Amino acid sequence: MSTNLTIRWLDGETEDAAATVSGEFPVGTTSDEALDALGICGTARKDIAAVYANNEIQSLSAPLVVNTALKPVSLASHEGRVVYRASLAFLLGAAAAQVFPNCRLIVGHSLGNGYYYHFADEKPASTDEFTRLKQKIIELVEADFAISFYYVAHEEAVALFQEQGQTDTVTLLEERIAAQVPVYECNGWVDLTVGALVPRTGILSVFDIFPYEDGFLLRYPTSSSGGIIGPFEDIPKLFAVYREYKQWGRIVGLHSAGDLNRLTGSGNIEDFIRIAEAFHAKKLADAADKIYAMRGDVHIVLIAGPSSSGKTTSAKRIFVQLRVLGMEPLAISLDDYYNPPNLAPKDENGNPDLECLEALDVPYLNEQLERLLSGDEITLPVFDFKTCIRREGRKVRAGRRTIIVIEGIHGLNDKLTEMIPAKAKFKLYVSPLTQLNLDDHNRVPTSDNRLIRRLVRDHQFRGTGASRTLSMWPSVRRGELRHIFPYQNSADFIFNSALDYELAVLKFYAEPLLHTVKPRETAFAEASRLLGFLDRFTPILPQTVPPESILREFIGGSGFKY
Repeated sequence: MSTNLTIRWLDGETEDAAATVSGEFPVGTTSDEALDALGICGTARKDIAAVYANNEIQSLSAPLVVNTALKPVSLASHEGRVVYRASLAFLLGAAAAQVFPNCRLIVGHSLGNGYYYHFADEKPASTDEFTRLKQKIIELVEADFAISFYYVAHEEAVALFQEQGQTDTVTLLEERIAAQVPVYECNGWVDLTVGALVPRTGILSVFDIFPYEDGFLLRYPTSSSGGIIGPFEDIPKLFAVYREYKQWGRIVGLHSAGDLNRLTGSGNIEDFIRIAEAFHAKKLADAADKIYAMRGDVHIVLIAGPSSSGKTTSAKRIFVQLRVLGMEPLAISLDDYYNPPNLAPKDENGNPDLECLEALDVPYLNEQLERLLSGDEITLPVFDFKTCIRREGRKVRAGRRTIIVIEGIHGLNDKLTEMIPAKAKFKLYVSPLTQLNLDDHNRVPTSDNRLIRRLVRDHQFRGTGASRTLSMWPSVRRGELRHIFPYQNSADFIFNSALDYELAVLKFYAEPLLHTVKPRETAFAEASRLLGFLDRFTPILPQTVPPESILREFIGGSGFKY
């Protein structure tokens, strides 16, 4: 067996990038060492966050063991910014370990292009402590320490994290045993991370950190900001929901993936599923109660949320709750108000932009709503997506107890229903705001939760393969950033559709789909990342999911008709 391997450096991140240089290297050579030997330096080198190694994103410090084609992951790319953010979070952990050696620092959710952190005892840092933390991060950046990737034996990793006081990481490792554990190390600090990190701390010079509520925010540049921290835009309503669910997680004793895996292994997971589903039912009942209390003024409920947030099932369950209260919900779908594609605005690629508000016949929608509220009978439209023609549907009239329910991505945008008085509308925002962490320092991103939901749903009900869904996701995310997220804080009620156990169920469906993505495909890097992420969860049988669950919208077997 040869002890050498061939490493080729491909110029650029495109699929058809040509090899510019190559060489023979010993097995175990890192990408960093190979680039040094191949003469890749200067500007071309300093803008690299990580590399595609045979189309899989890896750290520059990871050893190579097979013949490898390397391509750069630019700091300016979306993937590069993901690497940057994860590296910044790692750096914060290293700094906090020195400034607060006896405290557990816990990452929370994302907020305003940053991550919210708090201490396990929920005691806010003093001004002096916070100043020392920020200064320590700056010192680590200026020292330009190496961030090294390597594997350690399982027992060694458990002992190491016990010594560092990372109990959640220990629980995760004990419940998901592997002979070797991948870790990163910097200046004596070792941590478990998901995905690649930058090779040196000096790269992480752009960040901001400031106190927020009972903790603080670690802020990072956005993908489009050119390495600049943008102004902070607070979303207090969203933060309040996150806080409520974090408190609920502590009450039921489930904070991390390790906690969930331990519960699954104990045989008590069905009890927890019932509790989680009952909590969902309670929150939806709370939303219906709030609508009912405003029934003299409110006549329209607008339900909005990003892709795969569970809007459809949430709407159906709100229907049930409203009917319990004696109201008569009338459903109107925004999809039926689309203009023909030839009238839709064009996106940056010259294709019809069906995500923007202008793709809908907004004047016609408002005219029909005004007539309904005036007591007139109207004929609802039905848009045929095969022929792209709008035809007439059923006739409806609003009665004394009628409440109109409209579901769609633009529901929170006042321009959608600009002819309807504000007091007549109730805005409900739906999103899976995941409170679960992998461990103290590694989040379960809400966007990953939604992507895995969509991956499963698109295969189950739309015949779409994993590669296609993964390739479409960046475009979906761009549409959400433009048309949904700017309006989150205008919601009258935010329903968190996340279920702490759902990723362990979705794993049953998602893993086989992700394995269909081949290394030669563009989506392989993302498929590989998600497989590594899902590997942290012990699977839960789908049969345990109740038929009314929002999760059934994605895996099938729902008690509702769609």
